Amino acid sequence: MNIGILLVAIAPTPKSLWLLSGALLAIVLAGAYIAIITARRAYRRRLRESSDLDASVPRSDNPTAFMTASMQAVIRKLKEQEKELETLHRAERERAQQTERLSEAVTRNMPAGLLLLNSSGLITSANPAAEMALGVKALVYRRHSEVLGSGARLTQLVAACLEQGRTFRREEVEYLTPSHELRQLGVTISPILNSTNDVTGAICLLSDLTELAALQKQIHMKENLAALGELSAGIAHEFKNALATISGYAQMIRSEAKPGTELREHGELILQQTRALTHVVTEFLKFARPLDLADEQVALRPMIDQILAEVAEALPEVSITTVGEFGNVSGDDALLRQAILNLARNAAEAVADNAGGGRVVIRGEIDQSGPLQGQRISIGDNGPGIPPEAMTRIFMPFYTTKTNGTGLGLAVVQKIIVQHGGTVEARNQSQGGAEFVVWLPFVREAVREIDSADARI
Repeated sequence: MNIGILLVAIAPTPKSLWLLSGALLAIVLAGAYIAIITARRAYRRRLRESSDLDASVPRSDNPTAFMTASMQAVIRKLKEQEKELETLHRAERERAQQTERLSEAVTRNMPAGLLLLNSSGLITSANPAAEMALGVKALVYRRHSEVLGSGARLTQLVAACLEQGRTFRREEVEYLTPSHELRQLGVTISPILNSTNDVTGAICLLSDLTELAALQKQIHMKENLAALGELSAGIAHEFKNALATISGYAQMIRSEAKPGTELREHGELILQQTRALTHVVTEFLKFARPLDLADEQVALRPMIDQILAEVAEALPEVSITTVGEFGNVSGDDALLRQAILNLARNAAEAVADNAGGGRVVIRGEIDQSGPLQGQRISIGDNGPGIPPEAMTRIFMPFYTTKTNGTGLGLAVVQKIIVQHGGTVEARNQSQGGAEFVVWLPFVREAVREIDSADARI
């Protein structure tokens, strides 16, 4: 009974049903209107967006025209993207070429020599500094053992780097150029490794330390000469006083002894030995005493001609000639003449006993290759050459290979040349015989101190 009463209570009346139906109809109409407006706006927006591709888009009621226009729009878009890609590719290629040009300019103008080698030891790239340091042109596409020499120390270092992957830093090696010029090279060699750590090549940096080594030798020589001069100044007078006393007593013994006696012979022997010792002390003082150099223009051609005449007169069995050009240098005429005469006389004495005849050639060359211009004088002979064990000691005081030599001749020569700001070196010629090369600057400069660390690689 309660349920029935409730149903009767909520049952709609005819008037309420009419109002409910009207409300629902209004809601449906409003929704339809909103949907039409939204669809129309969306269609217009798509038309505006597609107008960028084609201003005259056909209506959807023509499918063929619509597809054709769409494809043309896509093609035009692809062409625009292709142009953009081409522009980017051109810019990237220009950047790569600019980087390559910059790398080539840096490599070409860097002061150190650069060699790039592949895994088989073939030189793939070389800059001008490397060609200058090695004294070889056209290094590219040549095997390193052919260029550097099969038994050279530099060849061994490169081979060890390629075979074992070893790195060599700041090595100093001696290198003989094809023109037989001995150079001191600073070398750094490192391997080129791929992602699996296999050696695919090597990078070799070279620096010519020949002038640096020569300057170091000059500095060491000046230091040694200064120390030796201080030492000799204290003992020279003691030696001379003792020799004078011994010589005086020997003369008294010889004068008082009867001719033909043993005592007189002993006195004569003592005098001979004292004279020999006096000569050694005098030569030693010439070597150790600081030189007082005259500053004058020295014409080398007349000096060389005079030296040739003296040597030819003393050793007529030796043929001595001159070739080349000789200029003028600043220095002391007497001391320079003494140094060159000593070298020429030594060369002539070394070949005086040659069975086929001794020959000595003095060559002159104007050197303009370096920052300092100078005169190069080489004295070569066709003798037996310099023994390897003597090559590093030949300029040391009191070292001699002669029976009656004092061992101070070449030491004095080196001192004179060094004091003139030049260099002197000894070497063996490829065709046989020894050669002494003297370099003198046209304008003498004081030997300057250097820092070797800055010049190393």
